[in-house]
Amino acid sequence: MTKTVRFSRDQITAYAQASGDRNPIHLDETFARSVGLPGVIAHGMLQMGLLAGLAVAEAGGDPRRLKRLSVRFAGMVEPGEEVTFGAERRPDGKLDLSARKADGTPVLTKGLAELA
Repeated sequence: MTKTVRFSRDQITAYAQASGDRNPIHLDETFARSVGLPGVIAHGMLQMGLLAGLAVAEAGGDPRRLKRLSVRFAGMVEPGEEVTFGAERRPDGKLDLSARKADGTPVLTKGLAELA
């Protein structure tokens, strides 16, 4: 199962407000550039949350079935970029999870979900 999301400034801002994570690297272009980033970037936890939603869908839509989710943050996502999130069931019932930009660059790696 896959889901592709194009990240927007509005989405990133809304996540900052909802989560309380108002780190200026996610909201202030000038500040983000001053610390060596290409500009504002999407929250890693926003990406992980989208991947968790995909894992729940793959688990039949019941969030109680998701026992554990882990990923390694491997890259930055800028507004306007598309990321394809993937969840693939393994023979042992766990899910291999992935997130890649349109050019194939991974942004989340070593993704794994354990289901009840």
